[in-house]
Amino acid sequence: MNSPTVRQISECFIKSKYASEDSKLLHYLTPWDITMLSFHYIQKGLLFAKPPEAQHDENFMAGLQERLKESLSLALVHFYPLAGLLSTVKSENPAAYWVFVDCKNSPGAKFIYAALDMTINDILLPVDVPLVVQSFFDHHKAINHDGHTMSLLSIQVTELLDGVFVGCSMNHAIGDGTSYWNFFNMWSEIFQKKQGNSVNSISRPPVLERWFPPGHGSIINLPFTHHDQFISRLESPQLRERMFHFTSESIAKLKAKANSGCNTNKISSFQALSAFVWRSITRARCFPPDQITSCKLAINCRPRLNPPLSQEYFGNSISVVKGDSTAGELLERDLGWAAWQLHEAVVSFTHKTVESWVDLWLKSPDIFQLEKIFDPFSVVIGSSPRFNKYGNEFGMGKALALRSGYANKFSGTVTPYPGREGGGSIDLEVCLPPETMSALESDMDFMEAAFSTYL
Repeated sequence: MNSPTVRQISECFIKSKYASEDSKLLHYLTPWDITMLSFHYIQKGLLFAKPPEAQHDENFMAGLQERLKESLSLALVHFYPLAGLLSTVKSENPAAYWVFVDCKNSPGAKFIYAALDMTINDILLPVDVPLVVQSFFDHHKAINHDGHTMSLLSIQVTELLDGVFVGCSMNHAIGDGTSYWNFFNMWSEIFQKKQGNSVNSISRPPVLERWFPPGHGSIINLPFTHHDQFISRLESPQLRERMFHFTSESIAKLKAKANSGCNTNKISSFQALSAFVWRSITRARCFPPDQITSCKLAINCRPRLNPPLSQEYFGNSISVVKGDSTAGELLERDLGWAAWQLHEAVVSFTHKTVESWVDLWLKSPDIFQLEKIFDPFSVVIGSSPRFNKYGNEFGMGKALALRSGYANKFSGTVTPYPGREGGGSIDLEVCLPPETMSALESDMDFMEAAFSTYL
């Protein structure tokens, strides 16, 4: 018997409630934005239980959709780049290749209503995240450059038998995780306000003025004549995807162990957890002792610039720091040694680091390629457990769980989410080949610190 599949029932495009003068201007991409053109969209979403009254209200989903569309239209007033499309101007004489966001000539953000004959338990109870979850998101396998013809933002609302999944796909060349969750938070805030309120104010309006290196202007001329010169499309290998839950007590023990091993108190909870996962996955991979392995952490550049960028800066402002080691040394040394490598990488990342990278990039512009970031010897930890993910409510109470789509997943991809109960707990979404995941599940040290997640 075949498993149920997601049925798309309707789709439409949502424009901002009204257009500001700024939204009619062209918005050029920054170096950070341009580097993301060959990556996938960001795909994250929230699973809600239908409220009791929905079981007896045949108009519940229709009403929910209308409220979501209306609040999205208001949110796009503030986040108007998400209603646009990418566009490129290119010429040979003089040589020019510019990428920008055009908000005028676009149908808007896409909104999809779909349905699936499965329950919340069907999604959350299996050990591995079911493959059908990938169908909760639009723009499956799309890369950011596809934003020339695909909407930069797509919302898919999937009705389950007893729940609702709100999935959001956002073009990563338009914004990073900080931007993504600020949009999600403000959309939820608008939704929760009294409907029909003419005052469209939000608590954290985005800063839409793009950051460009001082003295370089806002138009970056790329050394290309065709996008095939910098675009690649990779298929993820066969992976198992599983959620592991680390309680605040478990993380506190890892932090204490890491700091004790280095006779310090500077190692953070997240650095200790990241080092623990790096060592555990490396052990499960059974590398030879001389194999070089890395733990790569996404890092927010906003507070590290001088002057710092606002946390509400809407765009990409991220980089990657890493710790390197041979597999042999990583496993022979203790947790504290591994955590200290990550700590040093984080604290040494400063304004000068950003400045140096930008100067080099401008001399030789390049677009990040997935195969270079997600190599088979690395653990790549993106996103952040600090983002306000469970604060997003759409009339159905607090979400039961967070899940993500196909995007940017390879062997060793680890995505942290805040634990639903809060208090510093963290859920980790871990992607590994089946044999490596089985080895990780047989690692008693790892499994004693982590717990499978459900509600």
